[in-house]
Amino acid sequence: VYRFIPAIAVAATLSSPAVSQNMGLVRNERETHLRDVRQLTFGGENAEAYWSPDGSELIFQSMRDPYGCDQIFRMTISDPAALTLLSTGGGRTTCGYFTADNERVIFSSTHGAGDQCPAPPDRSRGYVWPVYDTYQIYSAQRDGTGLVQLTDTDAYDAEATICSRDGSIIFTSSRDGDLDLYRMDADGANVKRLTDAPGYDGGAFFSPDCSKIVWRASRPTGALLADYRSLLADELIRPGELELWVADADGSEARQITYL
Repeated sequence: VYRFIPAIAVAATLSSPAVSQNMGLVRNERETHLRDVRQLTFGGENAEAYWSPDGSELIFQSMRDPYGCDQIFRMTISDPAALTLLSTGGGRTTCGYFTADNERVIFSSTHGAGDQCPAPPDRSRGYVWPVYDTYQIYSAQRDGTGLVQLTDTDAYDAEATICSRDGSIIFTSSRDGDLDLYRMDADGANVKRLTDAPGYDGGAFFSPDCSKIVWRASRPTGALLADYRSLLADELIRPGELELWVADADGSEARQITYL
């Protein structure tokens, strides 16, 4: 459930008897905080949706025919059925985001390693996320043309979002043997590491003025750290215990803000 909250979210479970649905509007009698909740996608698996700067569109990932695994699409809120494919159609993609000027998008994709879908994660090890080392970050124009590769490593490079002031990109990478946050210029230059504590750091965003960052992190110790490292060696993470952290935009003054 929490994995899909940033996506084209529905505030209620449609199978609940308390839910009514009409013309895309979804209402649950238990929900007292949200109004005019409208479902935008029907069918497939849809997630990781983020607004365009002007609030008229969403970029999101979706697994739907004829593609075998997630691809990046753009939709207008006024006509959500009219989708534009932004990724290549090959490999698996994740985490699309609009640039501040609304002229380009970024996303991560494995298509550079081949058009086939990478193997799904091994669920025999519990609920785990894949962190494929074939994920690289790309930039494209709003229609998917003009594709430019921004990272070129043998590591997981994904979960990228953008500073609205200078276009710099914050992302998660395993390039130094752990899953840490990094920042780079809009063209992929001047990569700087922002975190170095053992454990997963990901899902980062800038504050509106780009002076701060917020992200989710695990800080395992003992047997949990050994399990984390064993999974990471197999390109997996177990996102069971994640807390929110904030820091200055250069990674300094980091502090944990949830203890849940």
